Amino acid sequence: MKAAIIESVGKAVVKELPDPSPGPRDVVVEVAACGLCGTDLHILQGEFAPTLPVVPGHEFAGEVVALGSDVRTLAVGDRVAVDPSLHCHECRYCRDGRGNLCERWAAIGVTTAGGAAQYAVAPAANCVRLPDHVRTQDAALIEPLSCAVRGYDVLRARLGAHVLIYGSGTMGLMMLELAKRTGAASVDVVDLNADRLATAQRLGVSGSAANADELERPRGWDVVIDATGNAAAIQDGLERVAKAGTFLQFGVADYATRVKIDPYRIYNQEITITGSMAVLHSYERAAELFAGGVLDPDVFISDRLPLAEYPQALDRFAAGVGRKIVVVP
Repeated sequence: MKAAIIESVGKAVVKELPDPSPGPRDVVVEVAACGLCGTDLHILQGEFAPTLPVVPGHEFAGEVVALGSDVRTLAVGDRVAVDPSLHCHECRYCRDGRGNLCERWAAIGVTTAGGAAQYAVAPAANCVRLPDHVRTQDAALIEPLSCAVRGYDVLRARLGAHVLIYGSGTMGLMMLELAKRTGAASVDVVDLNADRLATAQRLGVSGSAANADELERPRGWDVVIDATGNAAAIQDGLERVAKAGTFLQFGVADYATRVKIDPYRIYNQEITITGSMAVLHSYERAAELFAGGVLDPDVFISDRLPLAEYPQALDRFAAGVGRKIVVVP
């Protein structure tokens, strides 16, 4: 089969690899589409993946083409989206229902071979069947949506909140769509990328700007979400949180990223600073939301490129061009 491989830091190639075989409780999925994510760029930089080389791709969907000997819940021909989370189910955090914080955390496309290939192996338990009206190539959006759903689980957002989102890439736009559906009184978006900001405006925002100073909320926002991982955006966002408000670190920052906080202000104004890590009990709900039309795939997916162009797709994504980029084997 043909597969993309991040061979070493800064080097991605496409090669021929042997077709995979399923373990007893696994299935082989013929990949219809695989999305690119900021995590893939981190892996390219030598972060997250414990060892290289690795076949990336943790956002994918496709058709089941082979079954392990113990699989009873799926059949060949089923169209599925795949939750990439791999938890040990034995450590303290897994036993406490916090598998996304697993001490042996792993994920398809990060620590094991992923969906940037013609075929990928996944546990049958991680596969969610797609309803007939959902296009398989669009269902690669379910995994990032499940991360956004997890973010809103952490926020426990109140009705009538004023929300500020930094970043209007895929994840920022998904947080925008969920904010509108969780009863936000207003949703503002900040981004330096004019093309991406235009998409946020198309989806419907209360305000949009390249700098939060241009927005009219002098007392700050009840909820501030960073969907960039950028130090300057995070620093600015921390200073925009209203009294009794919440700052959510949702974007994935580099390991070395640092910002300053004001402990007295956090204490005196009862500000909450929290984070949201990947997927937790949110994948199936995201699949149902997606099937219900919470996102328009034709808006969110800007580029559908052949798998053979995976290195170029990574370059395009790193340059901030487009929105969600998917590769199609």
